[in-house]
Amino acid sequence: MRTLRRLIYGEVLASIGFVTLGFLSLFFFFDYVDELSFVRGKASGGYQLLDAFRYVALQVPSHLYELLPITVLIGTIFVMARLAQSSEFTILRTSGLGPWRALRVLSSMGLFLVLFTFVVGDYVAPQADRAAQLLKARFKGQINIGQTGAWLKERQAYTQFAVNVRALAPDASMRDVHIFEFDNRGLLLSMTVAEQARFAKDDAWLLQRAERTEFSASGTDAARVERSKLESFRWPTSISAEMVSAAALKPERMSTVDLFQYIRHLDANAQSAQRYEIEFWRKVFYPLSCLVMVVLALPFAYLHFRTGGIATYVFGGVMAGISFFLLNNLFGYVGNLNHWQPWLTAALPGLIYSVLSLSAFGWLVLRR
Repeated sequence: MRTLRRLIYGEVLASIGFVTLGFLSLFFFFDYVDELSFVRGKASGGYQLLDAFRYVALQVPSHLYELLPITVLIGTIFVMARLAQSSEFTILRTSGLGPWRALRVLSSMGLFLVLFTFVVGDYVAPQADRAAQLLKARFKGQINIGQTGAWLKERQAYTQFAVNVRALAPDASMRDVHIFEFDNRGLLLSMTVAEQARFAKDDAWLLQRAERTEFSASGTDAARVERSKLESFRWPTSISAEMVSAAALKPERMSTVDLFQYIRHLDANAQSAQRYEIEFWRKVFYPLSCLVMVVLALPFAYLHFRTGGIATYVFGGVMAGISFFLLNNLFGYVGNLNHWQPWLTAALPGLIYSVLSLSAFGWLVLRR
């Protein structure tokens, strides 16, 4: 059994590694060519070829995470089809490799790939993506957050706040910060605009060069507007640096823990967390896609191939992998629009392909 596992694991992992390297090289080339448009001359001291190379290299873990289910499927199909074509799998079957034992062998390897995918997607890719953004910000001066910036909301004892952060600086400070304070009736109490803000250690923001406008109307007195300019202003809040980063980053670039904490923050402030809940459950179920792909590839070992027919089945595996990737993204958008259960939206693509793979495996085993 140990020899059998060594044979299959070695062949499959080598094939997966080769396919993954090919796809990553292709993505690296396209990304690098795209970054060349931002490269400046040496005399300007700006963005150089080496900086572009580092930025593109830091994006490799994110591409690896996205590609792993597809490359696992293609690599495993290629090995299973080749073993069937050369009659090696037939010899293994006559030597005692039954269908369920073959399924257990590949499932064990699939669990290892699940763990590897989880580590890459939850630890390596988010850190590499943040490092890439900070590298780019070093030359741009700041990280712009879309057209309208990042919006956050917080409820306190008697008031509630809406916060807008337009950009993040490489030193982890915030730029162009707007804080709107409302009472429990929804009336605007104050507005604070600051050029820069930093995170303090005692659950507060330190706003630099702030301009504060207060609106007051009590009893029969006329409404008053008071404006003041402050060199420094301390604003107590529980909005942490992680929450601002979560609002600034794309959900798919966040770790599972960051997503969970940000969802709790949104729920506590009565904000919609549907998009982030779907992405959280996708983070949970996406690594299991590697196990699904391994099971989906196993039926190819029970087919009979003519000379040269293996290319057709490998191409079919490529199409199946691409269709899974597209279906996974499609269900995310459709589920968000139709307010489906987040866990069901994230799990459906994997469940569909699991049923298809196990059905194909059972049909081929019973038929042959």
